[in-house]
Amino acid sequence: MSYGHEKYEKGMPFDFNYEVKDHYKGLDYSHNSNSDGNLVTGKYHVLLPDGRTQIVTYTADHYKGYQAEVAYEGEAKYPEPGHYKPAPSYGHPAPAYGTPAPSYGHPAPAYGTPAPSYGHPAPVNGHPAPAY
Repeated sequence: MSYGHEKYEKGMPFDFNYEVKDHYKGLDYSHNSNSDGNLVTGKYHVLLPDGRTQIVTYTADHYKGYQAEVAYEGEAKYPEPGHYKPAPSYGHPAPAYGTPAPSYGHPAPAYGTPAPSYGHPAPVNGHPAPAY
């Protein structure tokens, strides 16, 4: 294993780019890059939260490494802080009704006193008939 001299293999050539713009969500960014297998060049930009656009132009190879130039377009804008308004303090509302009065009386019985379903019983302890 040799640590003194590193050998780099030539990379594969490529070329790509993409772009995203969504004004509703405030997104705006893109990236493009290409390579001949030895040197990679590219550029990307992104819309920052402060309203500026950051633009990075770069090159990269095995000898000089990654080298970037960063630039900004626009002016940073910071919104004025809103004035503090405490949440309203509401108490419980007074009831708008009283205790309801009953709308009924005691119910009348739905039945009368029952009539007896039997007559008077015949006496059981009479005098026995004479047995002669």
